[in-house]
Amino acid sequence: MKHRTAPLANIKCGKFGKGSTIAAIHCEIIVMAHEGSLEDYPTEIAEYLTGFLTSLNSVQNVIQTLMSLSKGDHLKLGPLEQAKLDLLSAYALNSLFWMYLVTQGVNPKDHGIKLELERIRTYMNRIKEITDKKKASRLDKHAASRFVRNALWVGEDTKDKDVVAQQAKQRKLS
Repeated sequence: MKHRTAPLANIKCGKFGKGSTIAAIHCEIIVMAHEGSLEDYPTEIAEYLTGFLTSLNSVQNVIQTLMSLSKGDHLKLGPLEQAKLDLLSAYALNSLFWMYLVTQGVNPKDHGIKLELERIRTYMNRIKEITDKKKASRLDKHAASRFVRNALWVGEDTKDKDVVAQQAKQRKLS
């Protein structure tokens, strides 16, 4: 296995500022790169870290887009869309915190973040049920009763044909 230094030292630390989970993860990796500790790891791990940083930058861009949404724009959305956006934001940030705990060696399954993510998932399922109910077709009772009535309706011509057919059967049998 060959070892090399990953090209992580060029990445700037702290786009979100102090206290941010993304900035903390970002800075941890940058500090590792500057201290030269990545040289001690195999190339594959350095490649995974580089991929992780790329993904982290993508997440960072999405979160910046969410954070740039003004209160007025948020209020222009309908109640269901507002709830979806709020839950998406909460789930994304809590998932990032989950990842941060993993990078710090803390088992997130034993942390309160697990309960928080489950709570958010519960609300996401409730919103999905509401959305599905709105999409479901509605029964038009008046139209259904007309269909049934017309399907069961027997006209005078049909009654006459049935009587003639019955009489013909009786003649054949007799």
